[in-house]
Amino acid sequence: MASLGSLTDFVASQDELLREAALTLPHEFSRCTYTLGPIRQAVYLCLTCQLPRGLCSSCSIACHTDHEQIELFPKRNFRCDCPTTAIPHGCTLHRSLEEENTENSYDQNFRGIFCRCGRAYDPKCEKETMIQCLACEDWFHESCLHLRPRPPSREPSPVPEHEVTDHGNDAEDNQSEASSSGLPPPLISAEDYDAFVCSSCVRSIDTLRRYAGTEGVIMVVRDTEDSPWRKLGNNSLCADAPTITEDELLDIDDSLTAPGQKRSRSHSFRLEEPERKKQHISPESSSPCLAPAPNLIAQAMFQDLQQSSDTRLSLTEGDVFLTEGWRKRWCRCSHVSFPCARFFTFPFHRRILVFSIS
Repeated sequence: MASLGSLTDFVASQDELLREAALTLPHEFSRCTYTLGPIRQAVYLCLTCQLPRGLCSSCSIACHTDHEQIELFPKRNFRCDCPTTAIPHGCTLHRSLEEENTENSYDQNFRGIFCRCGRAYDPKCEKETMIQCLACEDWFHESCLHLRPRPPSREPSPVPEHEVTDHGNDAEDNQSEASSSGLPPPLISAEDYDAFVCSSCVRSIDTLRRYAGTEGVIMVVRDTEDSPWRKLGNNSLCADAPTITEDELLDIDDSLTAPGQKRSRSHSFRLEEPERKKQHISPESSSPCLAPAPNLIAQAMFQDLQQSSDTRLSLTEGDVFLTEGWRKRWCRCSHVSFPCARFFTFPFHRRILVFSIS
């Protein structure tokens, strides 16, 4: 008989699947979501209409059935464009012609382009696993995140009719390991983290940039231009960064993230760790900052990124992988929580596109 713990885990997994299904198809197919206003919903791009606008799930089926489309997956604060003047193809579900949506945000995904590499997305040819950023919701190739080598390009290959793939009860995380045939396992596997935030978003969120490289906020870095990529901030015992306890409070050194003198690229960041400074807590402070000490290696790399125009020589892209429980570990003092309040409100649904290779 299954243990109570196993049954509880099973029920929890089924509840999560239901939540995922509700997020993907949250509404009736017979009703356009336009009247619901800006909501988080699955969005589709119609390539036939040749306009960078988005459709809800219902309109992608009812109004653009014979059109070529790309699924952009859930986007937050998005309103369906199908019944608006922006799309000449009339909406069959929402008969009233509406004004063009001005609050929608149309990033490069609405041009069929994804990742920092700017590659077009073709589900028939795509070989790499892609990971979605929690903040901007763009998708990134594993090779562009330096998780594993970029696979050679390939033409679409049909799957033999007699070939049946049975993954049994393998989780999505385990499928990621075998998603790129013939390639080594990724530097950071899907089961090692809960959320991914791309470098552009990290650099726009001061607090997240300050946490980068500390315990549970993993970065992919290299010590020199010729060194292999490695993980920074993978665990509390690694020598990559100073660690603290709740009784050992540290200063938030703003100079670590401000532009300054450029470091020599020939030096190894692993060996350049200045002494830490003890924080002086004022008697009036009722909520001291319990955030970990800034990882000085990571901060030096961010500083170098701000001043360098040659990304080919970068020692990091600046992406972070947040491990399980990161929201609970986050300091809630005014210095940390308030500047990052919007980041905390992002609904979290980790999404990884896995492409199986025949």
